[in-house]
Amino acid sequence: MRARLFGSVRSRATLAATLVVAVALVVAGTAVLLSLRSNLIGQAGTEAERTARAVATDIAITPPHKSLSVDNDEPVQVVDEDRRLLAASEDLERIDGTGTDAVRPQPQPSPGGAASDSGDAGDADDDADDTGGSGDSGDSDDDSSAESLEPGEISEHTTFTNGTATLDGETDDYRFAAVQVEVKGRGTLTVYAGAPLSAEQSAVKTALTVMLIGFPLLLGVVAGVTWLVTRRALRPVEGIRSEMAAITASEDLARRVPVPDTHDEVARLALTTNETLAALQTSVERQRRFVADVSHELRSPIASLRTQLEVGAAHPELLDLEGAVEDTVRLQGLAADLLLLARLDAGERPGDTRFDLGALARKEAEGRTGVTVDAQAVAVAGSRGQVGRVLTNLLDNAQRHARSAVTVTVRREAEGAGAWAVVAVADDGDGVAEADRERIFERFVRLDEARSRDDGGAGLGLAIARDVAVRHGGTLTVRRAPTGGALFELRLPSAQ
Repeated sequence: MRARLFGSVRSRATLAATLVVAVALVVAGTAVLLSLRSNLIGQAGTEAERTARAVATDIAITPPHKSLSVDNDEPVQVVDEDRRLLAASEDLERIDGTGTDAVRPQPQPSPGGAASDSGDAGDADDDADDTGGSGDSGDSDDDSSAESLEPGEISEHTTFTNGTATLDGETDDYRFAAVQVEVKGRGTLTVYAGAPLSAEQSAVKTALTVMLIGFPLLLGVVAGVTWLVTRRALRPVEGIRSEMAAITASEDLARRVPVPDTHDEVARLALTTNETLAALQTSVERQRRFVADVSHELRSPIASLRTQLEVGAAHPELLDLEGAVEDTVRLQGLAADLLLLARLDAGERPGDTRFDLGALARKEAEGRTGVTVDAQAVAVAGSRGQVGRVLTNLLDNAQRHARSAVTVTVRREAEGAGAWAVVAVADDGDGVAEADRERIFERFVRLDEARSRDDGGAGLGLAIARDVAVRHGGTLTVRRAPTGGALFELRLPSAQ
């Protein structure tokens, strides 16, 4: 069942289309998600940088004797060159991904340079040590810039990192921007400011959910549409197949397959199939007629020969030996004609032997009464025996219908880029009516049905002559001779 399902063109087309669309959707969806995430992270970074630079601007204009403070709803840190936390957001409870994970600022020096409370300063130093003021958990890229800044100047270089922070009991992911600022009396300070990535995460999650739900539905629609479209497109093919199966079962070659009115490849297939059926029907009918004609032609000489032999067996003195020999010769000639026709129908190649057509015409006409020959030397290629048989049949036919004379001419004609050898056999008989000039080349056709078979033959000579001419790349035609009789003209390609 599985092999049958995937063995159909419709199933394979549907599966292929679905797979192609699925791959395209996965690639496009991945690209969309990455682009969306990149854009949203970029927006968060821009917002974080804006906050960091705003804080850095406030710090740059803060007098040296005034303590630093940060008034911002997002996680913000201000650290000095020794990574000591100087200021931070009030609600900041935990942070990572920056230069330091400290969340409580250390006491800052008094304007005179001494600590306001030596005990508090010592405690602050201990707190700084305990909270990891060294900043090992953060990204140190902010110190990679070796810019020389003037007091009050903010660095143009911004470093971005990702991390987390806890504000007022809520933990979120953040995009942090680090900006350096030179502050008079405090040295180079680094401002870390974060922007939440919740919007990015929510958007990516929403887009991924939509894709996970929508892609299977879209693939189902593609599969269904492809199945229906291919079914409609292949319906004429199924009609052709079923009709061909019916023709095979019934052996009725007169039937034809339906031709769709689409003017496409399927319609051309149907037309070609009908042409093939017509040619096959013609061939079968011709074969049937040939078999029937052969049976009819063989019946008479065999029956005559049998009668003569039976009479001779019963009454030897009444045996017509001459008649028996004639019937035997006639059977032998008919068998030879049938064998040659069978070989021609089988597509036997004529060969490529070169010979002189003029010399062959003179040889075939030699010893015939009332036959004159005017033959040039013209070389042709093919089967000398088959071409000789053509000349023999044409001379036999001409002598059979001529009143007194038969003329044979052989000449060479140039036509275009090639040359032809032309053999003309003319008689002074009654000729062939224009309506019968093609019919006489059919097998077993005799125009004078009242004529005896001994005189007229079996009606295969001219059919064999034309078949041989065609197999040699030539033609055989008949027209009216100048003397009023028939003029048969054999044209064969001249050998170079």
